Amino acid sequence: MSVDALVRRPLRGATALRGGRVWRPTPYQVCGFLFWLVMSLAYWRVPSCCDAGQHAAVVERLKADLLHPRHPTADLPGAGSPYYSPYAVAEGAFARLTGLTGWEVLRVAGPVNLLVLLTGIGRFTRVLTPRPWAPVLALVAMTLLWGTERAWWSGYLGLMSMTGNLGYPSAFAIGLAFWAWASTAARARDGRRVRFVGPAGLRGLTGYGAVGAWYGVILLVHPITAIAAATGGAAFVAGWQRGWRAGLAVRWGAAVVTALLVAAAWPYCDVFALAGDGSVDAMHRRLYEGPAGHFWLALLGLPALWRRGRRSARDPLVLMFALDCLVVAYGWVSGHYTYGRVLGLTLVPLQWALAVELAAPRPWGARRRALGAVAAGGACLGLLTVHAGAVVPRALDPVGFAQPPRWPSYDWAARHMRPGEVVLTDGYFAVHAIAGYGVNLAAPAWPDAALEERERLRRLADVEAYLSPASTRVERSAIARRHRVRWLLLTRRHPLPEEAVVVAWSRRTGEVLARIAG
Repeated sequence: MSVDALVRRPLRGATALRGGRVWRPTPYQVCGFLFWLVMSLAYWRVPSCCDAGQHAAVVERLKADLLHPRHPTADLPGAGSPYYSPYAVAEGAFARLTGLTGWEVLRVAGPVNLLVLLTGIGRFTRVLTPRPWAPVLALVAMTLLWGTERAWWSGYLGLMSMTGNLGYPSAFAIGLAFWAWASTAARARDGRRVRFVGPAGLRGLTGYGAVGAWYGVILLVHPITAIAAATGGAAFVAGWQRGWRAGLAVRWGAAVVTALLVAAAWPYCDVFALAGDGSVDAMHRRLYEGPAGHFWLALLGLPALWRRGRRSARDPLVLMFALDCLVVAYGWVSGHYTYGRVLGLTLVPLQWALAVELAAPRPWGARRRALGAVAAGGACLGLLTVHAGAVVPRALDPVGFAQPPRWPSYDWAARHMRPGEVVLTDGYFAVHAIAGYGVNLAAPAWPDAALEERERLRRLADVEAYLSPASTRVERSAIARRHRVRWLLLTRRHPLPEEAVVVAWSRRTGEVLARIAG
């Protein structure tokens, strides 16, 4: 025996307390932290755009009245609006405690949602495989392997779209979905004997009920994400649950009942009423236009998914992909195009199958080496054609990458209007953003269960009538009184009515803010 084996150096400090073991971060912890830092900065540098005004408006209404908020964007009651989810109420409470505006709360929410998402990705991937580099590769695939045309929708988590929608409820809901899938998979794969009675049976029911609660919260936060979450959960139960017995059926039934009870108990809205609501289907038809350009790089994961399917037809990722494809197909065939919103999560089985395959230890065979080379080329192609501008500022860009949208700010107009006052506007940017400052629109831009769609369309018709060159002052005054319009925010397309007094204007957009006299 060597001298080194007989004489051991004494351990000192924290190393001695841990028995000689030194904590070392995993590859995903290191890469995940760096990704969180870079994407948080990228999210903060890009001006809020698109749906951000709607979500900021929701926070503003809850900040004004947490228990009985008004309609998110109109001077109307807000009872029944699905925007008032547990996530939004938490944001409203945070705004009341801190005094932050709706826009500022969205800025804070982005990094928080990203943290939920990254931890969920790590937990979900560990359920699929212990390979340490698998979650890193899954993160790369999820953010880059989309297509070579920009796909920008709420719930799409490509690198480019993250710069705009990290602060949305959909990002938080998708993070919860990964956690829910991990919890479901762990329960489904647990091969221990299920007890139906006694304290152990009660604890088991409680655990399955907690799994169901994940899905209930997701349903309230973002209903369309809940559909994809449910298909994923069903895939893991169908794929990994073995030896079905009465006790198992009762426990999974308890999970489903808990999910429904959590959603039904929410007092702000009836989320189940959205099932038959087709008011937003028309606007989602675009989701089915040009899918190849938006998603074809994700198909690089198809060989890996096919290989998993050959090993087992009950593989959860294979079942998840099949179920999600059925949901998307149903949306197309039925005309309920809103179901196309699950397209972003339909890519998850492809991306994760590829990540798990390429995280295998070396040496690799010829097929895996070829797949890795093609996947690396696809990731580089996606980065250079779509996503590089998300993290490379224009000032540091030597190539001219496509940048995220840069919408104008309406601080210059909002400072003149008091919260709750009504503004009539004709600008695309203004109609989507100005309500985020606490003012109301004469006609809401988005459908909402709190307002009948016929009434919203009638208000839109009134706005068109007001802005018509043929309208008279009497007709305009009647419309202004009907909707209590105090302000006009108009683009260069429409001349200013004679009864309006200019208060401010924007050098960037040329829009004019005017107060209606009298």
